Amino acid sequence: MKNITILPADTYTVVNKTIITDIDKKIVSILYQPIIGFTAVSLYYSLIADLDKLELISEDLTHHHLMATMQLSLDDIMVAREKLEAVGLIKTYFKKDNINQLIYLLYSPLTPNEFFNHPILNVVLYNNLGKKEYEKVLNYFKIPKINLKDYEDITCSFNEVFTPVRGTINSIEEDVTKRDSNNILINKGIDFNLIMSGIPESQLNERCFNDETKELINNLSYIYNLDSLDMQGIVRSCLNEKGMIDKTLLRKTCRNYYQFDNFGNLPTLIYNRQPEYLKKPTGDNSKWAKMVYTFENITPYQLLKAKYKGAEPTDRDKKLIESLLIDQKLNPGVVNVLISYVLKVNHEQLTKSYVETIAGQWKRLNIETVEDAMKITEKEHKKFKKIVKPKERTVKEDKDIPAWFNKEQDVEDLDDKGREELDKLLQELV
Repeated sequence: MKNITILPADTYTVVNKTIITDIDKKIVSILYQPIIGFTAVSLYYSLIADLDKLELISEDLTHHHLMATMQLSLDDIMVAREKLEAVGLIKTYFKKDNINQLIYLLYSPLTPNEFFNHPILNVVLYNNLGKKEYEKVLNYFKIPKINLKDYEDITCSFNEVFTPVRGTINSIEEDVTKRDSNNILINKGIDFNLIMSGIPESQLNERCFNDETKELINNLSYIYNLDSLDMQGIVRSCLNEKGMIDKTLLRKTCRNYYQFDNFGNLPTLIYNRQPEYLKKPTGDNSKWAKMVYTFENITPYQLLKAKYKGAEPTDRDKKLIESLLIDQKLNPGVVNVLISYVLKVNHEQLTKSYVETIAGQWKRLNIETVEDAMKITEKEHKKFKKIVKPKERTVKEDKDIPAWFNKEQDVEDLDDKGREELDKLLQELV
C-alpha cells in the first residue's frame, strides 16, 4: 500500500464490479465483521448506498460526504477502507490532481463454502469468535441433509422441453454484470525455486506448482509464519503418488507444524515475526545489531510474555497489540520496539491512547523496519514524554483479574537466560 494522503475535498466514484444480494450482505455481517469490525462493514454498506438506482456506478462524491453520512473522522474511514481492501471486498485506484480522484471498485464476499475453506480467513474467524461461537456460525451456513434414498429423480433435461432453432449467435459481452469476488493478496515472498530444489525431479509433476497451489502455499506460510525452508519440508511430505501436492494434507500439516511449536494454539497475527525482506543483514556483532536481531526474530507475543515474566499476558494487552498489527498495519518487529519503548517510559503500562498516539505517527512516517523504529524512539523520546501529562501517567487502579490468573501458565517461550539477555538489551533502548 502506498502512503497517500487523502483530504475531505478529494473526490471518489464507486463502481460495482459484481452483483451484491441480500445474502451477500448477510455473509459480510456474519463472517467478515468479526474480522474487519463494524466500521469497515458500515463503510462497505455506505459505498453500496452511493450507487445509482441500477446499482452500477455512483456520481462523483467527496470524502466529506462519507464523513458526514458515517459521522466518522477521515482517518477512521481510511483505516476501514484498508480493511475492506485487505479482505478483498474493494479495490482502490488513485489519480493525483489538484483535487485527488479515487475510484472504489466493489466486489462480492466469498461464498460461505469458499470462506470456510480459505486458509487465512477461516483461521482468523475461528480465533476471533472462539470455538463455540465459530461452530454456531458454521452450522448456520450448513445445508440441511435430506434423505433421497426412496425418491426418483424425474427432472427434465433442456432438450426434453425445448426444440432447437437456427439463428445467429451474438458475441459474448465481457462487460455484462456478473457476480465477482476479489482475491486476497499476500506478499509473503516464498522462494519456490528453493522449495523445488530440495525435492527430486522424479517426485514432482510438472504441473505441481500451478498458480492456485502457489497462492495456497503463500497463504499458509503467512498465517502459520513459515519460511521457505519450513515449507520445503512440508511440501515434500504432502506429495502424492502422482507427484502432485495433496492440498488437504498440506493445510493439515502446516496447522500441526504450527501447533506443535505453539503449545496447541492456532495463530493470530501477534504470533508473526518481522518479514524476512525487512530484516537487517547478519554479521554485525555490536549491541545495536543484537537489539535489532532480537526484535526481528521474536514475536510480539513472545516479547509481551517475557515482560510478564513468563505469565500469560492479559487479553486486553493482546488485543491492543493485535490492533497495532491489523488496524495500523505495523510490522511485528516494529510493534516489538513500540511495546518495549512504551513499557520503559510509561511505568510498565500499555496505555491504549499513548500507544495509539505513537503508532499513528509511525504509520504516517512509514516506519517499516526495526532500525527505523529504534532510531525514531531516540529522536522523539523527549517529545513523547510531553504528549502524556504526568497525571495521565499515574497508575490507574484496575480491579479486573488478568486473563492468566486462574489458568495454568504455559511453558515459557524464552528460557531464563534468553529472557535475561532480552531484558538487558531492552535497557539500551532509551
